[in-house]
Amino acid sequence: MAHSGYTHSLNGNLLLAAPLMRDPNFSRSVLYLASHSRKTGAFGYILNRPLNYTVADFLPKKKLGPVKDVPVYMGGPVGVDKLSFASMYWSRKRKSMTCRTHLSVDDTMQEVEIGHQVLCFVGYAGWSKGQLERELEAKSWIVAQPDKGMLDQSEPEKLWADILTEMGPKYELLAGMPEQPEFN
Repeated sequence: MAHSGYTHSLNGNLLLAAPLMRDPNFSRSVLYLASHSRKTGAFGYILNRPLNYTVADFLPKKKLGPVKDVPVYMGGPVGVDKLSFASMYWSRKRKSMTCRTHLSVDDTMQEVEIGHQVLCFVGYAGWSKGQLERELEAKSWIVAQPDKGMLDQSEPEKLWADILTEMGPKYELLAGMPEQPEFN
């Protein structure tokens, strides 16, 4: 699916790391691309790297209400000294995932209260102008559409293989590749 010539924005798409990606920051990762422009670059969050902490573990003295139980994920290698909140929900009207980023704690509380999925991230993934397009041309990423069921992941560590498997037989084979095929 990844090919050269992306002339449109990939906002709202998923990027799945190609099976042979060696960068440990992104190996077998699933990223939600929150922003993408050929002119300014892109940023997103890794969705399948839970840190097994909640927001309360990072902000123990803050009154957090329902936000205290929000899971924290490794969002990417950039800005790892900051926590970022994002809400995600499925828009039935547009039949697509909607993501609001850079939420304050108060905004995050409101998103939890109205039933949106809220995640907290340490860091994010970022690309400068043209960088993501070069990586797509090099087939480092597989572009996929998010689906509604993605928000109900009880085992985010399996998200990469699950999405590839759902994409059809060719991708199912990729999902089954060993992480280090040279040792196979």
